[in-house]
Amino acid sequence: MGTFSAAGAAVTGLTDRQSEILSIARASGRVMVEDLARRFEVSAQTIRKDLNDLCEQRALTRIHGGAIIASGVENLAYEARRFVAADEKKAIGAAAAALLPNGCSLFINIGTTTEEVARALTSHQDLLVITNNLNVAMLLYRHPRIEVIVAGGAVRRADGAVVGSTATQLIGQFKVDYAIIGASAIDEEGALLDFDYREVQAAQAIIANARSVMLVADSTKLRRSAPVRIAHLSQIQTFVTDAALPAGLASICHTRGMQVIEAMPKPAVDSDEATAELASTVTRLR
Repeated sequence: MGTFSAAGAAVTGLTDRQSEILSIARASGRVMVEDLARRFEVSAQTIRKDLNDLCEQRALTRIHGGAIIASGVENLAYEARRFVAADEKKAIGAAAAALLPNGCSLFINIGTTTEEVARALTSHQDLLVITNNLNVAMLLYRHPRIEVIVAGGAVRRADGAVVGSTATQLIGQFKVDYAIIGASAIDEEGALLDFDYREVQAAQAIIANARSVMLVADSTKLRRSAPVRIAHLSQIQTFVTDAALPAGLASICHTRGMQVIEAMPKPAVDSDEATAELASTVTRLR
């Protein structure tokens, strides 16, 4: 039996296989049952039991077909986050980009999902993009019909983010049409959460200086936690996600008149009148 540290907390009493599963999850962002069963030459049922045990210790969080690292005070490594819900993020990015007109100005914040929005904007024309995300700048700067302004300041080596007071001050010099923001977690009361207070300060400045704010976040963010508050859903005009929201968050969005876009909706099931009313503000893309 071993001990492993995940999301800032020690996990004890692990088998060697469970410790290795956690190491893989930490490196890759997620683990899948079938992949692990092949790797360890055991049954899928055995792996599911391992994952369930790790979830009970709050080391992992289950997703369909596997699990991701549970978070509390520490985020996943940036490259690992690219693998979490990768298809969902790509669909969200395309859906968000489709809502943005040519000729607009926008902020694009730090995050792997916001990067997918940038990736989907390359055919747009006459955009002004202000970003504190070097990865976004690298995706867009070559396109002649897109002007890119990068916030100044210290570059965070882990993910190419530009954070700190200099970046926040530059953001405050603009008033743009749209802000594209992400979040590390969204709690059941509608709070948008993150891990780094310096990153949050930049995000708050972005929200304050945009006429319309678009949140892009996949449904795994609803099963995570983080310690620093960015904003509340009530400050958002459009929420682009992959699937239907839980009833509580759907109610908040409906009450506030937010537009909710589901980029990868699952087949609809029978619903009562209350659910149907909430769905009136939701757009399902397919």
